[in-house]
Amino acid sequence: MDLTLDHRTLEEAHETRRYFAKFERIISHLKGVADSVVSENTALASEIPILQAYLDRLSGTFTALSYKYLLAGRVSDKLPNLLSIDRQDSGFPVYQELLQMANDAMQAQNHLRSLPTMRDLKLAMVNHILQENTVPVNLQFAASERQYYDELANAELFWARNDPRIAWSGNLSEKRRRYRLHWAVYDSQQNIPLIYILDLEDTGRRPLAKDERRWPRVQSQLVAQSAASLKLLTIARGFDRDFDDIHPKRLRRFFVGPMYSHTFTQQSGPLREVLAQAGQKPGEDWALAWTTETLLAANIEYEPSGFFSTVERQIFQLDPLAASAQEDTGTAGHTHQQRSLILPQRPYQVLEELDPPGFAHIRKYAVSPNGKILSYK
Repeated sequence: MDLTLDHRTLEEAHETRRYFAKFERIISHLKGVADSVVSENTALASEIPILQAYLDRLSGTFTALSYKYLLAGRVSDKLPNLLSIDRQDSGFPVYQELLQMANDAMQAQNHLRSLPTMRDLKLAMVNHILQENTVPVNLQFAASERQYYDELANAELFWARNDPRIAWSGNLSEKRRRYRLHWAVYDSQQNIPLIYILDLEDTGRRPLAKDERRWPRVQSQLVAQSAASLKLLTIARGFDRDFDDIHPKRLRRFFVGPMYSHTFTQQSGPLREVLAQAGQKPGEDWALAWTTETLLAANIEYEPSGFFSTVERQIFQLDPLAASAQEDTGTAGHTHQQRSLILPQRPYQVLEELDPPGFAHIRKYAVSPNGKILSYK
């Protein structure tokens, strides 16, 4: 399958600036939503700082890419100078953009040493305008490059792979420790950010955070199994069986996206008409999906290991209302799922007026013109 058929190239500088400005607003609203979604099914209060940190890094990534493509279409002899986005399933930049950004980050210090300082570039631009009476495009490009590599070298960014971090949550007993792990990836198939939070119990001889034998394996395993196409149940069961002394108790996954926009993406179904009607007013033709999946361990069982010992295995609670839970395999994949939609006030009003099927169980967050966020079921 040629995934590039769903890609769109933003060929004009003004179009690229509008795209990044839209995402900057959306992410700022998303941070506000994250502060108000505290519930058992969406996000615990202790998880909000983790979400906010990843959203800040995602905002930093968009800021860096905006500098990279600031002069899109105006400096054709300096490539790459055009941004590719997934217009069909995501609305976000394609996965290859983040891979290229990671490669650029490895060269950032070399580029910064070879480029003039921002002060020198601004002085050169002023002199060029006064003497040549033309737009200093090449100097503008050098300045945008400088800003881009500055962001890569100094800012906290959201990469294609953000490795797991671990924090101790307390001890249940002398030999049973609790940890919270979190990590994030940019899914290569769906082109959207995924954030994971895992609460586990550790019964190993050494604390997991200080165990140079198990901790690298845990990190590698979790990142390798972080594709959006894998069910949480598949991830948790595989992890539970690969580590006899590590017991996953709660696994949560946040899908940040897709982003729908009448200007930049292709929609099908009810959202197409909603955004088309709302798009008459600039800046209000968007909606962002936000989905939380949670898997909980409801019980434990013991199975033989060798001749004289047993190991603890988790029994996970599955959503009885999910369609796939009715299959013979009983693999719903999660305990519960919360789907949300964040959109400006005008598209929300259009959505309520049309009342299309399939949106009744989606929580809506409407953003008013003054930035206030209201929640509707």
